Amino acid sequence: MTVSDEGPYPPAPPPDGGELHVCQDGPRDAPALLLIHGSASSARSWEPMVPLLTGAHRVIRIDLLGHGRSAKPADGDYALPQQARRIGAALDRLGVEHAVVAGHSSGGAVATALAEERPGLVSALALVNTGPSLDAFIPAESAPIGPAQWPPTDEQLRRFASTGFSRAGYRIPHDLLDEVRAMTYHSFTSTMLATRAYLEQRTLPDRLKVLGKPLLVIFGADDRRWRSSSAAGYRTVPGATVELLPGLGHSPLLEDPPRTAAPLLAFTALHSVRAS
Repeated sequence: MTVSDEGPYPPAPPPDGGELHVCQDGPRDAPALLLIHGSASSARSWEPMVPLLTGAHRVIRIDLLGHGRSAKPADGDYALPQQARRIGAALDRLGVEHAVVAGHSSGGAVATALAEERPGLVSALALVNTGPSLDAFIPAESAPIGPAQWPPTDEQLRRFASTGFSRAGYRIPHDLLDEVRAMTYHSFTSTMLATRAYLEQRTLPDRLKVLGKPLLVIFGADDRRWRSSSAAGYRTVPGATVELLPGLGHSPLLEDPPRTAAPLLAFTALHSVRAS
C-alpha cells in the first residue's frame, strides 16, 4: 500500500492494499494533532478547523480507506482495528511518535481503536459528537439508500446529510456531498457496519476506562444523530471532560469552528507532546 501526502515527509505504505491520502498543515516540529473524520466523510470535513489549530500544532488529516481521496478496494478490510493499524503505520512513516487524536462521529471510535492498538502513540483523545453506544443512536427517518440507487441523487444525499446539522435548511457544503457520492456502495455500507460491530462488542466508555488516556468529549447539544444526553456516559471514564455546545448539532466543526476549537485547544495545551 502507498500513501499520498500533501506535505514534504515520505508517507507510509500501510499494511494492506490501497492508497491512503494524507494532509499536513502547520509547523512540522510542533506537537502532532491527528484529526479523523467520520463515516461517509473525509479529511475535508475538518478544513474549517485547520487554520484555528495550526498555530500550535502540526495538524495531520488522513482519509480513511474507502473515503475521500483514499482507495476504495472491493476486498478491503474496513473493520475499525484495521483502519487504526493503517493510521498507525502512516504516522510511523511520517515520523510521529506521539499525537493527540481527535475524531468526529465514528472517527472517534476509530481514534479509540488507535489508542487500543497503539497506546504509546496516542497521548490523549478528543471525541466530537461520538455516540458512546448504540443505545444513543437516533434512527434515520428517511429510507436507506440501496445498491440499485447508487450513486445517490443530490436530493437523496441532502436527506441523508441533513441530520448531520442542528437545523433544517443548513447549507451543506457541496464538496462534502460529492465525497459521499465518490464512495462505492461497498465502502459506504462496510464502514457503517464496521462502526456498529465495534460498538456492539463493547461501548466506548468501557474501552476508554482501561486505556487511562486523557479524554475530552465535545458534543453539539442539538445532535440529531446521537442523543446529546448520552455524552454523560463518558463521565464514567476517570478524569474525562465533557463539553456540551448549545445550539450546535452533529457537526460543530462545520457549524461553528471557533466554538469547537476553543475547548480542543485548551485540552491539547495540557496534553500535547512536542516532537523530539
